[in-house]
Amino acid sequence: MKFDFFSNIKDFILDIIFPKKCLNCGKEGTFCCEDCFSLISINPFEYCLCENPQKLPNTGKCFHCEKKTLNGLYSATDFKQKIVKRLIHNLKYHQQIKELSYPLSALILTHLYFVAKVFPIDSLLIPVPLFTKRKRRRGFNQAEEIGKIISEKINIQITTENLIRIKNTKQQVGLSKNEREKNIKDAFTVKDKESIKNKIIILIDDVYTTGATMEECAKTLKKAGAKQVWGLTVAREINHQ
Repeated sequence: MKFDFFSNIKDFILDIIFPKKCLNCGKEGTFCCEDCFSLISINPFEYCLCENPQKLPNTGKCFHCEKKTLNGLYSATDFKQKIVKRLIHNLKYHQQIKELSYPLSALILTHLYFVAKVFPIDSLLIPVPLFTKRKRRRGFNQAEEIGKIISEKINIQITTENLIRIKNTKQQVGLSKNEREKNIKDAFTVKDKESIKNKIIILIDDVYTTGATMEECAKTLKKAGAKQVWGLTVAREINHQ
């Protein structure tokens, strides 16, 4: 009860300092109102991993990207949509509006419904990890917040302490594809290999750009014994040079 009391006081103070207004239209009461949420175009198809992705009939990869370690990718929407970019940016960099993980998770769940994708019940959800210092500075990992909601809604276990980022890499924003791959190389490790052996892993992140981070995670997880590794993101940015 004591914890709930102080939690409510904290929320009350935050509501005074940072009143809830839709980040798109300014309507009071929520950071993403129903009207603006309905404007977001949700992807009804599955696409391959190429920079110019091809629509696929549930195969995960096309001929050109079949050598990728990641088995496939499910992205709910296009990062070029201004409202999507605004919601993700605010979730990532403003701890006081962490509740944006709910509408962003809803986008993912709607996308999975559209493509009729159901993951096996014994799969594992793993958020792409932040380096410890960066997570401490930010206050949370946005991929974890989204992953917790997805885990509850699709009834699949989430683990946040097994895949670890061991290198304090530069931020990927602004780097070329080759620079991203070099920057993220050997950045991850698995603490408990036995727990992921022969498992289907669902890697969760906010945005898929060149795929360098997810690809490196997939290599680490498969080397540790994972059977398959699938990507799951809120948005996807394509044609990145």
